[in-house]
Amino acid sequence: MTWFEITFRKLVSHPSHYRLKGPLTFFLAVLSAGCSVGPDYRRPDFAVPANWRESQQGGLAAGSAELTRWWTAFNDPLLNSLVERAVQSNLDLRIAEGRLREARAARVVTAAGEWPTVDVSGSYTRNRLSKNALSLPFQGGGAISPFPGIDLDQNLYKAGFDASWEIDVFGGVRRSVEAADADIEASLENRRDALVTLLGDVAKNYIDLRGFQRRLAVTQANLKTQEETLDLTKIRFQAGLASDLDVAQAEAQVNTTAGQIPALESSLKQDAYRLDVLLGLQPGSVWDELSNEKAIPAPPPEVLIGLPSELLRRRPDIRRAERQLDAATAQIGAAMADLFPKFSLTGAAGLQSISASDWFTGRSRFWSVGPTVSWPIFDAGKIRANIEVRNAQQEQALNQYEKTVLTAFQEVETSLVNYSKEQARHRSLIDAVAANRRALQMANQLYIRGLNDFLNVLDAQRSLYASENDLAQSEATTASNLVALYKALGGGWETK
Repeated sequence: MTWFEITFRKLVSHPSHYRLKGPLTFFLAVLSAGCSVGPDYRRPDFAVPANWRESQQGGLAAGSAELTRWWTAFNDPLLNSLVERAVQSNLDLRIAEGRLREARAARVVTAAGEWPTVDVSGSYTRNRLSKNALSLPFQGGGAISPFPGIDLDQNLYKAGFDASWEIDVFGGVRRSVEAADADIEASLENRRDALVTLLGDVAKNYIDLRGFQRRLAVTQANLKTQEETLDLTKIRFQAGLASDLDVAQAEAQVNTTAGQIPALESSLKQDAYRLDVLLGLQPGSVWDELSNEKAIPAPPPEVLIGLPSELLRRRPDIRRAERQLDAATAQIGAAMADLFPKFSLTGAAGLQSISASDWFTGRSRFWSVGPTVSWPIFDAGKIRANIEVRNAQQEQALNQYEKTVLTAFQEVETSLVNYSKEQARHRSLIDAVAANRRALQMANQLYIRGLNDFLNVLDAQRSLYASENDLAQSEATTASNLVALYKALGGGWETK
């Protein structure tokens, strides 16, 4: 039982003990003892590991991470420009900002319940009284008026103020304001989370686009080499040094490689159009800036990832979930306040007259003021059910917070292992490309001398194309995995 509940019961049971002189004094004494019912919010404790499990991988360091402008680590001026433009014009950010303004306005609506309301009104009415309603029955039949000569037509002029104030004795409104404040902070974190997502999407789509450009260049270069091989095979066939089977196999390989180009071009355009939308532009608006092939952005030699404890303070989705838990806790108190009496002060004052000539004189004044108390005694369990609803929502918010934290840790660990393992794969592919180039060179020389089957040349060409394509894809994947790591660490929302 709260201190206020004890005080209130004492006041009700023994009002004379507190030397209350009258109803209004008693009413004001009750109000002075007010407090907020319901549980007070406490930030939940969560066990955090001392270090990341995957932090010992190559290219990673546990030093304090500077993530405010992480995309600049790629040293790509066009990427920097695209990010800055997206921050200014992205529609998802504008939607999040609108929700933040909505939350702030809703807080004003909620907080208004702590203050009195005052209305001003004015009216004029003209009415006619029923003559029969003012008549008395006559003994000999008929009716006579008890007020002979009364004017049945009346005017009424009225102007004044009406005021009412529901005192927040048990803190229901204060708890609602507390929840509204937490909702504002949650909306702010939602906007920051949208910014983190935007930065990651812009960087990833840009890197994917450069990756498709690189793979397209690799495919076109291999296609040119295969076409040269086809021409050479046709010449050897005409000279009787090669079979028709060799020509057919060379043609099949050329057409197979050429068939890869439309799919790559389609994927390239899709990434470009996605970047347009992220920038809030019509599809095709930035194609002129992106159409020329450039190198895939290279990751820095070492990436600082910080500590797990920093993640709880940095990631906006974790901070948002924690604020939503705070709001859900405050709503329990707002619901519990409905169990207790509601105290109000009402009053009215103004001028009223049946004649306009003396409407604004002292004799036309009227006023009334007084307290009211209401206390629900039967509602078929509605209030207690609402409290149970709020308790269930608070439990859900707590579980959601814990899930968000665990998901954040999982995303970071996954991003760390993906980034480090893709770097190892990239190094192996570099060696594979070098080996396949030597193999193709030797296969061509042996074939020209008649010491090797043409199938070995085709196999060497296919292996070289596959390894070069995988290498280009790995370069883009490595950079994309680093973007995913920066996003998982929650960096970038400080930019605006």
